[in-house]
Amino acid sequence: MISTQARADARRLWDYHQMGHTPRPCSVAIGLGSHDLGVADTAVELYKRGMAPLLVFTGATSPTTRERMPRGEAVHYRERALELGVPSSAVLVEQHARNTGENIRLSKALLEEAGVEVSSVLLISKPYEERRSYATARKLWPEVEVVSASTPMTFDEYVDSIRDARLVIDMLVGALQRLLIYPEQGFMISQPVPEDVRQAFERLCREGFTSRLLSTTGKASA
Repeated sequence: MISTQARADARRLWDYHQMGHTPRPCSVAIGLGSHDLGVADTAVELYKRGMAPLLVFTGATSPTTRERMPRGEAVHYRERALELGVPSSAVLVEQHARNTGENIRLSKALLEEAGVEVSSVLLISKPYEERRSYATARKLWPEVEVVSASTPMTFDEYVDSIRDARLVIDMLVGALQRLLIYPEQGFMISQPVPEDVRQAFERLCREGFTSRLLSTTGKASA
């Protein structure tokens, strides 16, 4: 059982992880690969609303996606976008990135190689990865404006979609830890973390929601 306090703390982290940006037209939309095809669906929805003339999907495979997406996260995202009516000419694929830093660096390189001028990026991720993705992009691609986006949903709706509340809370805790430690390692910009968010994080750690925490430097998970 997950306590009322733990759920309240998880919702506090959930709210903090989201940037609250309003989508607006950008040079390109970049969908960050993961187990969640909802990222591709949201990218397509934003493309159809005229928020970007070009989609980039980035991501190889991971232990959590190898079976579900054997051809690679970005490839499966592209296939989803084509199924939903996006022309193949409007989709680029970067299929080597294995973490958020590589998602940004390799997507940037792909766009440069394609001769696409980029002044702003609509960065699409899972809901609880918005802030981490934003902070990483601002560090590695500081010359562009970054607008964060994800599938609009509440913490409870996301838990219902995953069907594993403990796993979701573990992921929220892990993402917050990275926001705390990665700036010192040069992986992302530093952002203020409100005291109530820190306290919620610490309580959840004490409650044992620690499966996604990094035990050492975390360099393998940038």
